[in-house]
Amino acid sequence: MSPRVLIVDDEAYVRLLIEQTLEDLEDDGVELLAASNGEEALELIKESPPELVFLDVMMPKKDGIEVCRTLKHELGVSNVYIIMLTAKGQEFDKRSAEEAGADEYITKPFDPDELYAKALEVLGLKPVG
Repeated sequence: MSPRVLIVDDEAYVRLLIEQTLEDLEDDGVELLAASNGEEALELIKESPPELVFLDVMMPKKDGIEVCRTLKHELGVSNVYIIMLTAKGQEFDKRSAEEAGADEYITKPFDPDELYAKALEVLGLKPVG
C-alpha cells in the first residue's frame, strides 16, 4: 500500500501551499489527503491511518491538540507521525502539543523546503536529484 500524508488546516490556502510543497512525493507513490477541520481529520485517520499528518493547531470543530490527543491517547494510534503547525510559538503551546503526543512542532510561517525534507525523512524516501 502506498504511503499517505494527511494535511489538516482550516485555511484553504495553507492546505494548498503544503500540497504544492509535497506534490513531488506523488511521483514516489505517496497519496496526499486533506481535511479542513479536526473532525474530518479524525474520520479520515480512522478509515485508513496515514504515515504522516501535518496538523494545524487552531481549527474549528476540533483543534489540532484535541485531534492529536484523541489519536495518541484515546484511540492508541501510535504509528502516525504528527507534526503540529501553528502560528503560536509560545513554550506553553509546544508543551501542550508534546503532552497530546505530537512528534514535532513547527511554527508558521514555515519553510516549505523544511516540510518537504521532513516528509521525506518520516516516509523513508530519498531526495530527488
